[in-house]
Amino acid sequence: MLARDVISAGPLVLRPPADCDAEAVVRACDDPVTARFLPLLPSPYGLADARAYLDGARATWEGGGAEFAVTEDGQYVGSIAVRPPDRWAVTSIGFLVAPWARGKGVAATAARAVTDWLFDQGVRRVELETEVENVAGLRVAAKAGFREEGRRREAKRLRDGRPSDLVLFARLAGEAVPPPEPYLPFFEGGRLSDGVVLLTPMAVGDAADFHRMMTDPVVASYAMGPPSSLQDDERRCRYTGYWWVSGQRIELAVRDAATGVFAGHIQLVQVTPALGQAMVGYSLVPEFRGRGFMTRAVRLLVDWVFANTALHRVVAGTEAGNVPSHRVLERAGFSREGVHREMFPKPGGGRVDDIAWARVRPS
Repeated sequence: MLARDVISAGPLVLRPPADCDAEAVVRACDDPVTARFLPLLPSPYGLADARAYLDGARATWEGGGAEFAVTEDGQYVGSIAVRPPDRWAVTSIGFLVAPWARGKGVAATAARAVTDWLFDQGVRRVELETEVENVAGLRVAAKAGFREEGRRREAKRLRDGRPSDLVLFARLAGEAVPPPEPYLPFFEGGRLSDGVVLLTPMAVGDAADFHRMMTDPVVASYAMGPPSSLQDDERRCRYTGYWWVSGQRIELAVRDAATGVFAGHIQLVQVTPALGQAMVGYSLVPEFRGRGFMTRAVRLLVDWVFANTALHRVVAGTEAGNVPSHRVLERAGFSREGVHREMFPKPGGGRVDDIAWARVRPS
């Protein structure tokens, strides 16, 4: 049995839920964001549901688990639940944060504190799962010191019946906690612009435009790998937040800053912290070519990289015959470094040379 303790974590106090929390629980759970990522909650959520939750919380404690109300200045701001540890001293936690407390680090602080408390109780391993599209939840896991261990494909169904992937994280007792700051921070304000070009994280709503761009004959002629379906591209867009949070890559829509219209795509991939290097790649829809949009987008992204990350080199590779792409890189400050002979396979069995480019951090 877990001790029915009260946990102090900076400005937060975690205690067993009480009847006085009922109205705040209703407001927190009868929220579209909460409903979106916790599909098993009743929706709409009423006072009877809150009372049933409070009864269940008491039963959780009696059954060997734990249920905490997260409070700040005596007021309810969220919940965190602990499953009863199994015979191998392994458990899992889940959390929600009230709308009025989001963006303040409440979930990360509470998850870290509860996990440390569980280790003091003799628990050996604590797991945490979050939906691949739940960017806030992914960031909480990283900030609370959890390590990613893998993905469970289509392990959950959403309210609309669509299957969704889950990302599994865990912490082990006694292991070093990773640094809370991500290797690739998010854009301040969620976007990057020079007044002409706007860069925003790729979203599911961009999938149709992205797919149309990728099936354009010019873009397709330089693409690597088999063509993707619209369903493939929608799935890709659902993963962009996860890739960014985990430091694997950044996938961005290039937009006309004046209208917000989708103009293209730019990505930062092959992120290698040991080398301090990443690769940039890009494509434009036909109607925005020849207007300097991609030069602006590449320059904007690489300038941000050197100002906000530890990366020292950003590289690019272009087919020897892709003259427009060469010009983009030259105008964006890249230097030609060499040729990889017969690098890119082409339909029919032929191969073409790759021109290697790089831009390094200014000294």
